[in-house]
Amino acid sequence: MAATVFRFNIVDDSGSVSFVGPAHGLKVLAAACSKGPRSTPELLDYARAYDPDWIEEIRLGLMVFNEHNLETVAPDYVPVVTNGDDQDHRAFRIIDAVTRARSMQPAQLGLVVMNLREQRIVQIQNSYAELHRKGRGRIRSRGVPTRSLFHYELPETWSIVP
Repeated sequence: MAATVFRFNIVDDSGSVSFVGPAHGLKVLAAACSKGPRSTPELLDYARAYDPDWIEEIRLGLMVFNEHNLETVAPDYVPVVTNGDDQDHRAFRIIDAVTRARSMQPAQLGLVVMNLREQRIVQIQNSYAELHRKGRGRIRSRGVPTRSLFHYELPETWSIVP
């Protein structure tokens, strides 16, 4: 089965993280950005309202990564980061050349960077759908879309490239 996920990189004042996410994750993260997060944990807190299971998966992946790696990726953890399977790829912090290289490899749907410091969303590659400043999406429960919608509008201070 082909992966239908994006690679997302989130940049804040403390560094960067990378993870994969479903197509609807683009709107989930844009909606979270519209609330003005200053840090990755804050962005994930906002995004949790729209897809709690996916966000919990990201948080757990980062917790596991933090337990095994400090300033560079531990040799035993390198295969986890470099694994080519985007569908189930774990979240990680970008801390060295190995993690930086992996973070720049798009998943099937592309690669999107959410820069919280500069309030900019950079669509390095997006083969799914154009991201708009204003939109809506379906709230997920246990990974399944519900009838409930969320709406978002990015403030003028945010830019979307391209």
